[in-house]
Amino acid sequence: MKPLEKLLKKPGSHLPARPSAAPGPAPGHGSAPAARRQSLSRPSASPEEPAGPAGPQPGGEGRWLELRPPEAPLRSPDDPSPGGDRDREPPSPEPPPAARCCCGCGPPAPAPPERLLAALLERLPAGGAHGRGCGAESLLDDIVLTHSLFLPTERFLQQLHQQYPCGGHGASRGAAGGPPQRWEEGVGLRRKRAVLAVLLHFLETYKGLLQEEESAGKVIKELYLLIMKDTSLYHDLEDEILKLHQLVETVELRVADETPPPNKQVKPLFRHFRRIDSCLQTRVAFRGSDEIFCRVYMPDHSYVTIRSRLSASVQDILASVTEKLQYSEEQSAREDALILVTMASSGEKAVLQPSEECVFTTLGINSHLFACTRDTFDSLVPLPEEIQVVPGDTEIHRAEPEEIANHLTAFHWELFRCIHELEFVDYVFHGERGRRETANLELLLQRCSEVQHWVGTELLLCESLGKRAHLLKKLIKIAAICKQNQDMLSFYAIVIGLNNAAISRLRLTWEKLPGKFKNLFRKFENLTDPCRNHKTYREVLAKMKPPLIPFLPLILKDLTFLHEGSKTLVDGLVNVEKLHCIAEKVRTIRKYRSRPLCLDPDGPPGQLQTKAYVRQLRVIDNQNLLFELSYKLEPGGQ
Repeated sequence: MKPLEKLLKKPGSHLPARPSAAPGPAPGHGSAPAARRQSLSRPSASPEEPAGPAGPQPGGEGRWLELRPPEAPLRSPDDPSPGGDRDREPPSPEPPPAARCCCGCGPPAPAPPERLLAALLERLPAGGAHGRGCGAESLLDDIVLTHSLFLPTERFLQQLHQQYPCGGHGASRGAAGGPPQRWEEGVGLRRKRAVLAVLLHFLETYKGLLQEEESAGKVIKELYLLIMKDTSLYHDLEDEILKLHQLVETVELRVADETPPPNKQVKPLFRHFRRIDSCLQTRVAFRGSDEIFCRVYMPDHSYVTIRSRLSASVQDILASVTEKLQYSEEQSAREDALILVTMASSGEKAVLQPSEECVFTTLGINSHLFACTRDTFDSLVPLPEEIQVVPGDTEIHRAEPEEIANHLTAFHWELFRCIHELEFVDYVFHGERGRRETANLELLLQRCSEVQHWVGTELLLCESLGKRAHLLKKLIKIAAICKQNQDMLSFYAIVIGLNNAAISRLRLTWEKLPGKFKNLFRKFENLTDPCRNHKTYREVLAKMKPPLIPFLPLILKDLTFLHEGSKTLVDGLVNVEKLHCIAEKVRTIRKYRSRPLCLDPDGPPGQLQTKAYVRQLRVIDNQNLLFELSYKLEPGGQ
């Protein structure tokens, strides 16, 4: 299960689960239902479900609005209208006249996938005179960000290569053996400029992701060499070619024939061995080719440590485990061959198929990999440290709320900066055209779920009622400072964690909370209220200026609605309006990170302990265990 789906199904989460997932029974304690604290701001009746976003019409039958100027109204999932389609004005029988930008370029006609790139190249100007927000510039960014929905990256680059004019491709040379006649008229030079503009924008957008695209890297290098030959023929292209040369040198392109560099550094994973030296390091982006260390456990809880690619398949992982255990080929071929199993702290387990990839980043918070035979599968139990709970004071009781909140924001900003903007597209639309690794996005979603459970864990491991009420007050303070830091991810996660059923039922604890903090938490509940498609949260977010960290699950929810609400191809033509809506969402991510975060939480050396604590939270993610602890603190009818 994806981290987002897990997050949306967490008890107390304000986000609804996917429509396809049937809601399970609410966890309880024995046969008696849990007596929950009534919400401080909402009536006991459940709030109305948020209306679905008003994106393109289901089935993709809406008007063709391939290109829109920025001032044109575009419906998106951000629209807080409670009525959805009911509040929308009925479509006019005829499409509106095509809007033109400052350069006079209008929207292209609907085109099949193989013709859309050619239509884009025809609209790009020869002199690069487009202003910011120009229609052609917006269309270029839309297609570069979303082309994988209708055309694989390798084919997209191959088509771009074919669009670059060169001698002998359907053109007759002049008497002097010079360039074709149409080049002399400027058509060829204009096309070359257009191809260069697309390639430059593509390289600037993809950057490090091209390290994982071996076939794409080969096409780019071929096109680069072809363009470099024209340096002496066309001096007008010198600026663009110089910029291209710098980008190609910066981006490490992988080619299938090239051997990987030796002694590649092994990166620590998110919760890798809980090592202090690893968690204090500044986070860098993960790529599928990165190598990591991983523990794979046996049924007796012994383990082997393997070195593996992050994107390794289950079959590759099992091969490494088999080699470590010195299994013979006869043992591997027999019925006692090893299988790979994920084991959660609650005891839930699932067998992974040999073809599955990228399993490391999709593991749950306290989940582990087990290798066993099919005969020993039923005997697997979680690790003892995931079952035993030791109450006691942790760093949160000693540190100031400002320290913890600032360290949370700084760490989450590091993780947020590691996410490539295209990971949002690949995470939601991976089912259409293959999938790249989305490890960095999955790790931050996992972290969001971890912070939710951290709130409940710390409160429920605090046995003293007075200390527990003081800790509750401190957590509300931390949420307030995170909001002030514009870290809405931490803010949202803490509020959702405090609304967990195992926490909200602690009536005695909430009664000891001062009235000032009750009112503050009431405001926080209103801000995270999902009514009217999270209208209050969206309004607050719209007033913030970068840098900020948004609540990422809501962005992915919006993208999912855009995906399921309209088709990518209608009658063989690309739904460019859908591409534009998706690209607009991605551009909001770009805007949030357009300025650096000016926050330095690293003060005295004593804060290193707080920093390590925040980056390696120990949490209980077993909801049944959380309820057991809750009932021990405040039994039944209290």
